[in-house]
Amino acid sequence: MPQTLKLASAQSRTLSTTALTLTALEGTAKSAAQQGVDIILFPEAYLGGYPRTCSFGNAVGGRTAGGREQFLHYFHSAVDLGDTPAGAGDDWIQRRLPLPQGKTYRGDGTREELERIARESNIFIVTGLVERCAGTLYCGTVYVCPRLGVLGKRRKVMPTGAERMIWGQGSPSTLRAVATEIKGVRVCLASAICWENYMPLLRQSLYAQNVNLWLAPTADARDTWASLMRTIGIEGRCVVVSANQCVKRSQLPVWITGSSSFHTSSNGQQELLNGKNGPASPTETSHRTRRKSVITTTKDKHEICWPVATPDENSSSNLPNGISNSSSSAIDDTPPSPTTTTKRPSPLSQTQTHPSSWSTSQDEYVSRGGSCIISPFGEILAGPLWEKEDELLIADVDFEDCERGRLDLDVAGSYGRLDSFKLSVEGLDLNPPPS
Repeated sequence: MPQTLKLASAQSRTLSTTALTLTALEGTAKSAAQQGVDIILFPEAYLGGYPRTCSFGNAVGGRTAGGREQFLHYFHSAVDLGDTPAGAGDDWIQRRLPLPQGKTYRGDGTREELERIARESNIFIVTGLVERCAGTLYCGTVYVCPRLGVLGKRRKVMPTGAERMIWGQGSPSTLRAVATEIKGVRVCLASAICWENYMPLLRQSLYAQNVNLWLAPTADARDTWASLMRTIGIEGRCVVVSANQCVKRSQLPVWITGSSSFHTSSNGQQELLNGKNGPASPTETSHRTRRKSVITTTKDKHEICWPVATPDENSSSNLPNGISNSSSSAIDDTPPSPTTTTKRPSPLSQTQTHPSSWSTSQDEYVSRGGSCIISPFGEILAGPLWEKEDELLIADVDFEDCERGRLDLDVAGSYGRLDSFKLSVEGLDLNPPPS
C-alpha cells in the first residue's frame, strides 16, 4: 500500500486581529483540503503574531512606558488555551483539568475553534501561536487532528535573542512527539520552533523518538534557512516542512508602527494596517488606545473573549465564521484618553520602535518568507518561497523514503553508537511513541 501523503506549508501572515487571523486560518485550511492536502503547517506565532521590529521600549537597565503599552497590546492578542503555567501535559490534552465555574471548557475557546476547523475541513492542522498563561506569554505549537482533536502542544524551550524579553521558556517535556495514522500512513511528528532547529541536542531528542515528519514553523527569512532544513532532512531521515510569514512593513500592527490605514483583503474583510501617510492624528491615536473586548459564542457554544482593534469595534464581520457578536457581553476597559490627560505615556518614537538596521520603506519586506518542504534525503520538494504572501506550498511525500534512508544512516539507532553516546532530557521520554 502506498505510504504517500500530501503536505502543505502555509506562507500566511498574521492579520491585524487574532479573530481575523483565525478566520484566515480556517479559509486556508479549507482551501488546502479542497486540493487534497492531509497535513498543513502554519508559521511561528501565526496566532497572536510575531512582533517583528518591535523593541518594546527595552534597553539594558531600563524600560519605557510606551514599550509597556506595546506589550499590553501584544498580551491581549495572544490566545488562552486553558493550560497551566508549568504545562499540564496529558491532563490538559485529555481535558482532565478543573473547569471554571459555569463553563464546559478552559481558556478563551481558541482550542475548541481549532478543533472545529480541523474537523470540518478534515485536515490535520499544526499551527504556531503565542499562548498567554497567567502573566506569561509562550511561543508554542499545537497539533490538531480532525478526528481526535488536539493531540499535543509544546512551548518553545529557548526563545531567541530579544524574544526572551517577551516570551517565557517552555518545558522540554513538551518536546514529546505525536504518533497518528492518516490514510493508513503512520506518522510520528514533532516540531522544532525557529532557532530550536540549531540546537543539536534538541534535534537529537526528536530523532530519538523516531520522528518521520519534522515541522519547523519559523521567523527566520534568511537564505541560509533552507540549508538547515536540508541538513535536518538528511540527518534525521525525515520529511521536513517549514513555514514562515511574508510581511511588508506596511502590514505590521499599528501598535508597533504608530500609524494606520485600512485595507480590504481578498475575502472582503477590512483590516487595520500600518499606513504610508506618516504619524497618526491625535484622533486616530485616541481611537487606537481603546482596548474593548467582546465575548462571542461559536457554533459549538464556546465563548471567546476577543480584544477588538478594528475600525468598527462592534462589527461582527471581523469575527471568525460562526461567531456572533453579543453587545451585552462587551467588556470595555478603555483607559483615559491621551487627549484629556498629560500622564498617558506617549508612543515610542520611530527610532525606539525601529532599530537602525531596519529600513523604514513601507514596501520593504521585513520578512521575505522562505517556506519549504524537504525530503528525507535532503532534497528540496517545494520552495523556498520568497516574497509571496498567503501562498500554499504543496508536495506529495512518500514516507517510506524515511525507511529507505535508514539503510545507511540512523543517528538515533544503528549509526548512533548508543553504547558510547547517551542523551537524557528532563521530564521527556525519548522512546518512540507507541504505534
